[in-house]
Amino acid sequence: MGEHIIKLPDVGEGVAEAELVEWHVKIGDIVREDTVLAAVMTDKATVEIPSPVDGEILWLGAEIGDTVAIGSPIVRLKVAGEGNVKAAGKEAEPTAEAEAPAKLPSPKPETAPSPKVAKPAEAPVKPASPAEKTTARASAGAPRPEGEKPLASPAVRLRAKEAGIDLRQVTGSGPAGRIGHEDIEAFLARGPQLAKTSGLASNDAIEDIKLVGLRRKIAEKMTLSKSRIPHITYVEEIDVTPLEELRAALNKEKRPAKGGAERPKLTLLPFLMRAMVKAIADQPQLNSLFDDEAGIIHQHGGIHIGIAAQTPSGLVVPVVKHAEARDIWDCGAEVARLAEAAKSGTATRDDLSGSTITITSLGAMGGVATTPVINHPEVAIIGVNKMMVRPVWDGTQFIPRKMMNLSSSFDHRVIDGWDAAVFVQRIKALLETPALIFVD
Repeated sequence: MGEHIIKLPDVGEGVAEAELVEWHVKIGDIVREDTVLAAVMTDKATVEIPSPVDGEILWLGAEIGDTVAIGSPIVRLKVAGEGNVKAAGKEAEPTAEAEAPAKLPSPKPETAPSPKVAKPAEAPVKPASPAEKTTARASAGAPRPEGEKPLASPAVRLRAKEAGIDLRQVTGSGPAGRIGHEDIEAFLARGPQLAKTSGLASNDAIEDIKLVGLRRKIAEKMTLSKSRIPHITYVEEIDVTPLEELRAALNKEKRPAKGGAERPKLTLLPFLMRAMVKAIADQPQLNSLFDDEAGIIHQHGGIHIGIAAQTPSGLVVPVVKHAEARDIWDCGAEVARLAEAAKSGTATRDDLSGSTITITSLGAMGGVATTPVINHPEVAIIGVNKMMVRPVWDGTQFIPRKMMNLSSSFDHRVIDGWDAAVFVQRIKALLETPALIFVD
């Protein structure tokens, strides 16, 4: 038998380290070749680490949330044959993590029969009195289950009634929990505090939850954004009644899209994306990344719209690349593809990087207004709030209209309040007159 050391492999793209986010095995497990041992994360891309050999897990070299350098030992296996420790020779031996005995699990010593030692004679134990037994049992303060009738003689019940004691709160020391006079005395000696019967109780538990993986990256990203970017948030309401009518009409059509496939079902997002493309054509500075350390604004020609999406693992931002070159159905198809990839965890590194401006939406839970946090180093984010039917005055009467707010934040170092307002008002005009979205 020998030992095989598995090191964190190069996960590509020049990455020097990765965060361990999940162990799929534990010490003592028997694994086969290609069994997934662990998952590591780098820049929101999760990579699974398989075992190259069969063996038994002897040692795990990191804990969840640890940052591990590429090439560092992470698993040690007992394998058939010599393994790779001896074969690697001096290369493997100097590795402190791999060789330090303190890191290895301590082998459990075999249980040996203990020599028999004569015990000194013990003094006879005096049986506890019924009152002492009751006091000990009553100290837990455990009430009887609701509906259970306490056992007690009529004299005990009368005494409890005169003393104002609920017998359901008294623990009996007699057979089958029968309550006697000594139990009443012990209960009175404890004081007037009665156990609660309502089921309500204080909970002083504190659970420490370590931020790891995607949750930690989100925390770091939001901290960076809020600490560096002076946000200005602009909220405007939009009448989307005509847009919703147009969207419903387009979704009823069964015309094929490019390539012969059926056109995707349109949501609000493709219309908003196309409106943003038109608005950015008038104000290209909104489609920028600000390198605040170098003091340089990188104004992009390509419009790469990030769509903030909630997944079971946390918030991710898949990116629709070159929205300026996509029609409304192509935008809808790409949004659907990216949303499915994000939820299933199959989104690639390219899918989750490269945005130049972001949309954030909570759908029906979008609230009346929000204050979105800019996706650093971008300079703008457009927040979609929930759609509601509200009465709107048309000059002569109130009529029901489908209204929705846009809550948008801007980097005030780069975007003035006036420019932010002009940008949102341009999007408002396009969404309230949706035919303009299709006019070049």
